[in-house]
Amino acid sequence: MASAKFNRTSQDVGNILAMEHVNVTVPDQLLATFFYVNGLGFTRDPYMDFGPFNVWINVGNQQFHLPTGEPQVLRGTVGVVVPSLSELEKRLTRVARRLEDTRFKFRVNRGTIDVTCPWGNRIRCHPPGKFGHMTLGIPYVEFKVPPRTATGIARFYQQVFSVSAVARKGICEVAVGQGQIIRFKESARPEAHYDGHHIAIYVMNFSGPHSYLKKKGLITEESDENQYRFQIIIDPNSGKPLFEIEHEVRSLHHPMYGRNLVNRNATQSFFGYQHGRDAFRP
Repeated sequence: MASAKFNRTSQDVGNILAMEHVNVTVPDQLLATFFYVNGLGFTRDPYMDFGPFNVWINVGNQQFHLPTGEPQVLRGTVGVVVPSLSELEKRLTRVARRLEDTRFKFRVNRGTIDVTCPWGNRIRCHPPGKFGHMTLGIPYVEFKVPPRTATGIARFYQQVFSVSAVARKGICEVAVGQGQIIRFKESARPEAHYDGHHIAIYVMNFSGPHSYLKKKGLITEESDENQYRFQIIIDPNSGKPLFEIEHEVRSLHHPMYGRNLVNRNATQSFFGYQHGRDAFRP
């Protein structure tokens, strides 16, 4: 066994350990809850921000944060894994009539279901099996970025956050923790106006990226001792701004790190109820 050959780099984990949530504001909490819970089958967090001004939606070990406000639309796609595409199709069909006056729609593809939320956010749903052991969660977020920016974006994450980031054929993929990806895909279409949506990440080396970003004048919020924010991705070689997406950067001392999220079994109902199967454990 001493002579066995292994690719040890395949087991490396970079400085970004997890992408925890995607945050977009919505104008109607009731409609948002109906779509994300009744339609997609996710779970409203029963403990945090439980009120009329925000809703946290649990998706395995990740979340959607949906504060009340003018609708924000992520410039790309959120990828999710769901336990069953066939059950998802049934739920989406059931809620379609109540969402017919919104931008909601869905399309069943070979191996995925593409869903558009009532305000235009695009969600691509996958079955388990493609993203490691994930059976419910958010494995990736994909952003549409301007042409000729993928290589510079990869350099930014490599040099500032010390992670594996690979750019090829106009696509940059940033490795996050155990099986997540932040993807940037070049598009010739005019870039949509950035409306303030954000993602949240946890990092091991918290001060290193902060030092670089502060020196470049890119810090937008000094939230507290466990968190800061920045918004503009630049090319470290030239300093040229490449793309705008707010990152909520958290340390491992953040009180929310490693929090256990409650997830329900979306197939449970009053009709055909089965004892002991209320919870879903991703």
